[in-house]
Amino acid sequence: MTKIGLLYPTRDRGEDDYLALAAMVDPATAVELAYVPWGPTAARGRGRRLDAAGKVAALRELGEIDRLCTAAEEFRVVGPEVVSWTCSSGSFLWGLDGARKQAHALAGVLGVPASSTSLAFLAAIESLGVSRVALASVYSTEVTDGFIAFLAEAGVETVSRIDLDARSDRQLAGWGRSTLFEMVELCDVGGAEAVLVPETALHTAHILGELEERAGKPVLTATGVTMWDALRRIGRPAEAPGCGALFDVRRTSLKE
Repeated sequence: MTKIGLLYPTRDRGEDDYLALAAMVDPATAVELAYVPWGPTAARGRGRRLDAAGKVAALRELGEIDRLCTAAEEFRVVGPEVVSWTCSSGSFLWGLDGARKQAHALAGVLGVPASSTSLAFLAAIESLGVSRVALASVYSTEVTDGFIAFLAEAGVETVSRIDLDARSDRQLAGWGRSTLFEMVELCDVGGAEAVLVPETALHTAHILGELEERAGKPVLTATGVTMWDALRRIGRPAEAPGCGALFDVRRTSLKE
């Protein structure tokens, strides 16, 4: 049995989506979870809406290396073969070098390959051979700007975007398929080669194929890239019929 360790920011949000996709790829894949506690900025903002600077500060605190490594100690008992920091904003707001340092630190603590959702997006983009993307962002403008800058560091151009500025991950976890279809349609207006949906609380596992059919191009979601990248890092082909281009081994293998 393959064991994947996911470091996740908030309990009982979108974790079930990762378990669902793992079962679709291979029922013998087990997903183990550990949770990263939010920092003092988020605690001060509890019960009220943080301003733009406060949101960025809270998300950067969440991705502090010491915080991640302390949470990852829980994995010593279950012994995953690979671990991923499953938070897009908590990795990309540290920039490309910062995201790589997060992964390196986690690998050092656990002695297994490590990645993050943000790094997984870059790996997926490279594997599919695209460089121009549309961004269906649920974040505020300032946080979305951080992801666009992160992508640009890796040579990826964002040609269109939306910024939905959702109130909370609890709200996002409840968004249904019609909202997700609308997000992808609204953002894809600039000749992009793929659409990115970076929020890790959204439930997309069961509609990956349909999202792509409607868009007419690859749609890369946080759930999809995280699980694909984790399996790739331990030499496991991630193939799931009906789950889109990323899970079509014939297509991705031609690009690698």
